[in-house]
Amino acid sequence: MKKILIVEDEEILSNVLKDRFENDGWSVTTAGDGEAALELINKNKFDVMLLDLILPKKDGFEVLESIKSDPLLQKKMSVIVLSNLGADEDIKRALSLGAVDYFVKTQHPIGEILERAKQYQKSSK
Repeated sequence: MKKILIVEDEEILSNVLKDRFENDGWSVTTAGDGEAALELINKNKFDVMLLDLILPKKDGFEVLESIKSDPLLQKKMSVIVLSNLGADEDIKRALSLGAVDYFVKTQHPIGEILERAKQYQKSSK
């Protein structure tokens, strides 16, 4: 079964994403902050992580830096950023830290994000 970690502190959006991915056959785990996300990825294998950048405790950039500094974690999953930050420098920074894709929350429907997650899940096997 496809496994995704959704790291999102906005509970309503997290629940909408969780429902949508579960309805598509994914096993979904959620985290509301960067520290919890890092704990989960150190203990579990996920095919894809959907990562917000503006998070409590550790932000998404710190999560990406931690993953990038650990070669085993880098190979474990594809990281897709889903954030309100849409500036070019934020996008470039996230991609340089290992994110495979970047979506601005208000500009992309969930269906598009789901389809992209499927692509990266297939390519990670």
